[in-house]
Parts: sequence; C-alpha cells; structure tokens
Amino acid sequence: MRLYDTFQDSIVDFAPSNEVRMYVCGITPYDATHLGHANTYLAYDLLIRRLQDLGHNVDMVCNITDVDDSILPKARELGVDFAELAATETARFHDDMRALCRLPPRAEPKATEWVAQMIEMITKLADAGHVYGVDGTYWFDVATWPEFGSLSKLDQQTMVELAAERGGNPDDPRQRNPLDFVLWQPSLPDEPKWDSPFGVGRPGWHIECSAMSMGLLGDEIDLHGGGTDLIFPHHECEIAQSEAATGNRFVKHWMHCGMVVYQGEKMSKSLGNLVFVNDLTAKFDPAALRLALMGHHYREDWEWYDNHINEGVTLLGILNEAASRDSTLPPRGTTERSIPDPRPFARKVRAALDDDLDSPRARNVLIELAQAILAADDYAGSAPAVLRELCELCGIQLKQAPTQDRTTP
Repeated sequence: MRLYDTFQDSIVDFAPSNEVRMYVCGITPYDATHLGHANTYLAYDLLIRRLQDLGHNVDMVCNITDVDDSILPKARELGVDFAELAATETARFHDDMRALCRLPPRAEPKATEWVAQMIEMITKLADAGHVYGVDGTYWFDVATWPEFGSLSKLDQQTMVELAAERGGNPDDPRQRNPLDFVLWQPSLPDEPKWDSPFGVGRPGWHIECSAMSMGLLGDEIDLHGGGTDLIFPHHECEIAQSEAATGNRFVKHWMHCGMVVYQGEKMSKSLGNLVFVNDLTAKFDPAALRLALMGHHYREDWEWYDNHINEGVTLLGILNEAASRDSTLPPRGTTERSIPDPRPFARKVRAALDDDLDSPRARNVLIELAQAILAADDYAGSAPAVLRELCELCGIQLKQAPTQDRTTP
C-alpha cells in the first residue's frame, strides 16, 4: 500500500507491522454530523477495511472533544449544560456513523475524562522549559521548538493568519510569540474547571489529543489523521508538544482529507448551508451516500451539489441488482463465455485502494463488475458473491440477496 504522507509531501510506502496504531481526530459535539464529517471518517474507514483485508489488526482511536472553545459558547447560547449538549450530539453522531456502516473505533475517549493526563503532560513540558504563564494562562513557547512549522510548511505570516481563524489568539499581548498556543487557561464562571498545579481552569484544545493518543496508543503511532483544516494549527501543535514531552517521534505517517464545500460556498453554521447526514439518510439509502462520497478522492477538495446523491442512488441500484443474481445453478445451455470471471475485478479494486486509497477507481471497478454480471443474463457464476464481498470491503451495505430455490432442469 502507498499513501500520501503530509509531512513528506509525497506518496510513500505505508508498510506498518501487523498491529496498526491509528488516531483520527474526532468531532466536537455541538451540532449534527455534516457531510464533511462523513467524507473524512468514511475515508479512514475505507483505509481500515483494506488494512484488515490485508491481515492487519487496526487499533483505531477517535476522540470526542467534549470541552473546548467551540462547544462551551454553543452550550451557553442554547442555555444547556455543555455535557448535556455533548452527550446529545455524540449519540446523534454515532447513529449517523452506524447508518453509514463505519467500523467503530477501538476506543473513543472523551477529553473531559483525560484531564489528569493532560495536566501531567503540561507539567513535563513545564519542567523541560517549554511553558510560560501569565495571569493563570499557560502557553507552549514555540521558540523552544525550532521544528515548529515542519508539518504545514507555511511561512510565519500565514501561520499567524490561520491561527487567528482556527481557535488561536495571536494578538494576545501576553504571548511572547503570536504562534504560542494555550496549554491551560482559567475557566469562566459557567465553564467546567479542574484543579491543577497551574491553577483552577481547563485545558487548551491541542493538548487534549496528544494526551489521549499517547495514553491509548503509546508515544509513537503509525498513522494520525483528520481533515486538512487540522494540519495547522492543531496537528502542528500536537507534534511540538508531544515530541517535546517524550523526546520521541510522535507520528510515522500523517494523512489528511480534503474539504467539502456546498454548491460553491464553504459549509458553515453562519451561512446556514451545512448538509447534515441525518437529513440525507432520512430520504436516501445510506449506502447511496457512501457511494456518492466514494466518487471523490480523499485528498481532493470538492463541491457537493444536491443532485450528487442521485448518482449514488443510481449506482446502488446497479450493484443491488447485480448482487441479487442467482449463483446457485446455471440454466441449461449456459456456456463458460457468458460467465464473468470476478477475479480480475477483485484484483483491480484492491490495487486501486492500495494506490493512495483511490476510491473513485475502486468504485468504477465495482460498477464494471456489476455490469458484466447483468450482461450474463440469469447466471453469473460466483461473480455476484464476489461483488458482495468487494462491496463489503468498501463499506457498502447491499440489500439482502433473495433466497433462490431452483430445481435442476
């Protein structure tokens, strides 16, 4: 298998040991699962399915960020407890992922349950000279980490601009460097708080994933993923604090998924144009949505239009019809030439997935096999069963095949 590695900026061999340790940044549960979430998590699900198909055991961890600077203002706006909001939206996310046949992670840690480990990690960083504090807020001092920026490869000005857009506060005059990031901060009166050597407060966003990933998977993991919007600052900050705390390389392979926009505009709550998964799956078979998303490479930034689901519905109909063909007994007069050989198709699907997870090509091969089955009249040998297996490999749940009761002619 070859996968694009963000750190190396190239497609490289991905050859982990039998045990694959994988961490994917999870949701901040303050709203329903949208199309961008589905696009990202189904890409990693496809990777996991292929790794398991190759014989690997995948130890996948995906966190729930149930306390940060996004969920707390939303809970305040709604007039509900942040934990209640997190529980409600996490349950809805789980329902959406089950509908889309995403394999569940081995562990799904909640940030609020790992604060002790975060405090321990911040203490290590402070003891090593990477931390400074002002007025009860403690920052990671990026001047102590010369490699900062090596993942994103961005210039200083661009990093400052992105930090301001994505949860940072580079204009805070208390910071030594506008790129320094918060590790611990005082809580507002209506926010959750924990005791710590740094005062009563709560953790910053970035420290959460480092503590949870290393606590569950070890100091070095095989693959870390998320959307491209997390490359900077989140993953850049994770590298700095994790490697500064342990002295070890944090991640062997960085994998990121592209962004989905809606009909020419970035999806956002302020624009009111989020496309929610549960709205789509209430009207269409979830497998049709999965097929529609498979038509775009995981690294691609692309636009979703409302009619895109129709393509998924059409393709699902072809796959269901072909997979339901009787493969129990050939009718009289069937010749070998009319029976499609599914083996070349199976090899092509797996080769596509091994080529930087090329889901559009894999999807095309599934349809080619389905069309070959449909062209074989009533009998297609083992091809329908293989088609079902390949759809399962890709996470596509087909309709149950009808029970056949054919008498020998």
